[in-house]
Amino acid sequence: MPPLINGIHHVTALADNPQKNLDFYAGVLGLRLVKKTVNFDAPEVYHLYYGNETGTPGTIMTFFLYQGIQPGRNGKGMLNVTSFSAPVSSIEFWEKRLGHFGVEISSPKERFQSEAVISFQDPDGLRLELAFNEKDERPGYSNGLIPLEHSIQGFYGVEIWEDGTERTAELLTRQMDHRLISQEENRFRFAANDSPGNYIDIIHTPDSLRGLGGGGTVHHIAFATPDERTQLDARTRISDYNPTPVIDRQYFKSVYFREPGGVLFEIATVPPGFGIDESTKELGSALKLPPQYERYRDQIEQVLPPVSLKLEQY
Repeated sequence: MPPLINGIHHVTALADNPQKNLDFYAGVLGLRLVKKTVNFDAPEVYHLYYGNETGTPGTIMTFFLYQGIQPGRNGKGMLNVTSFSAPVSSIEFWEKRLGHFGVEISSPKERFQSEAVISFQDPDGLRLELAFNEKDERPGYSNGLIPLEHSIQGFYGVEIWEDGTERTAELLTRQMDHRLISQEENRFRFAANDSPGNYIDIIHTPDSLRGLGGGGTVHHIAFATPDERTQLDARTRISDYNPTPVIDRQYFKSVYFREPGGVLFEIATVPPGFGIDESTKELGSALKLPPQYERYRDQIEQVLPPVSLKLEQY
């Protein structure tokens, strides 16, 4: 039977200032703003989506922007690091670019003998990495400021800290079509597909404090499933984890549940995608609201602070 889970769909984090968020992810990192909408459960809050040219699953970083949100704390029971993929030949380019914008970065370090990693944080303190590798064949996205040969190609993987790895590993391998592909000290790497964009690194950190949600932390990670049928089959597989009913998020359908360590997981359908209400050229250019909020557009637009992408400033 074909796998029900095909890898990472998106990662969603919490942040404070929408304009600073847009400046960093679309400006400094050069990701494309593929959708500007609202949190469907809190329409007074932006939900911004960044990715490649079309917002392909495995490239999509999203944010709930709560102005004034208190900072969270990284720790066990949370997804603490999100890694983006870039070519090995781009290390010097990204060291210079991040340094130019005052982003403090670590020295490159080798991991699994296949990737060189630099670590840094976004304006809210969200932990990020660039994983430079020769395995990623996906085309990057260039906004005209970053040469295409140096552009980010999507996610590389994520890092989850756990008190113990066994129960989460069992969920990933038995119910979610992943397999253990590498181990290095206390780092266990799982993947549904052994390719950049799909790596789930479980870090055994029993002595760390438990994480606290807030600004600069990840809210949830979503895994991709081909369609609504496979989503229902996957939901049946994870029935012991008390999954939610299927929820319509307009650009995909979602099922949520907590993995044994406490991280919020989502299973999201690949279709219909971000092109259902904007052309590829127009993606991210207008505020898009779900039908239930369209009649409140005037009130919502009055509450949301204006944001604008001005690439010339970068």
